[in-house]
Amino acid sequence: MTGRLTICATPIGNLDDASPRLQRTLADADVVFAEDTRRTRKLLERFGISVDLRSFFVGNEQERSSEIRSRLEQGETIALVSDAGMPAVSDPGVAAVRAAREAGAVISVVPGPSAVTSAIAVAGMGGDRFVFEGFLPRSGGERDERIRVTAADERPVVLFSAPSRFVKDLTDLAAVAGGERGVVVAREITKLHEEIWAGTLDAAITRWTADTTPKGEFTIVIEPRPAVTPDLPSALATVQERMDAGERLSNAVRDVAEITGVSRRVLYDAALAARAATRRSASDDTQHTHPDP
Repeated sequence: MTGRLTICATPIGNLDDASPRLQRTLADADVVFAEDTRRTRKLLERFGISVDLRSFFVGNEQERSSEIRSRLEQGETIALVSDAGMPAVSDPGVAAVRAAREAGAVISVVPGPSAVTSAIAVAGMGGDRFVFEGFLPRSGGERDERIRVTAADERPVVLFSAPSRFVKDLTDLAAVAGGERGVVVAREITKLHEEIWAGTLDAAITRWTADTTPKGEFTIVIEPRPAVTPDLPSALATVQERMDAGERLSNAVRDVAEITGVSRRVLYDAALAARAATRRSASDDTQHTHPDP
């Protein structure tokens, strides 16, 4: 008989948020795999739980997943936790779930505190539809693309940010989305120094640039892109400006279409037509300047 893997959401700060079901699940497990055994041990000690504790983090996820599969095939009951919140959501855990499925084990979940849904709730931007992007890439084209997509989204976007990268994340977002875009910053949610701050990206940059050592875990909610009335002439002019600066037509059209709401196909066709007209005009001017003898 195969065992059971339970994915367990743990408190994101305040240990009193640990549900009775979470406590029972951890106590009844044969083994608990944890992203940081030191942090999880404090949780276990808080509720008087004694259980075998094994590490499960990015560096050993594949190795530990093989162990989890073997244990499940032997019928063990396993609980998986991360530092805070839900495993496999911007945290290790995906490989463990796949291993359990391959083993034919029962997979269940203990829901619990979430920085994502907590931030959406306090942001007041609407929670029927939103996007969770996790941490932005540190650098390069992938980071630029994610920021561009975030700025263009018509839904609230939730991001995580580390203290060392927080101001840079805000600055890069403002450069694309505009400094007037609304943002809510939820810092240290459920903890002693919890702070919920609302304003614009520019104001947030000013606020935390003055704080030279921002501390804690940051969850950022970016306001949706404001609704815009498609304006083809204005969009076409912007495409031309970007092309004059050396950008490729396809890239300029893609970005401007997302920002302005103008159909990409309509904008692309208009840009091609404008370019052809410009070339014809230049050719006519050349012929008038050098008439036939």
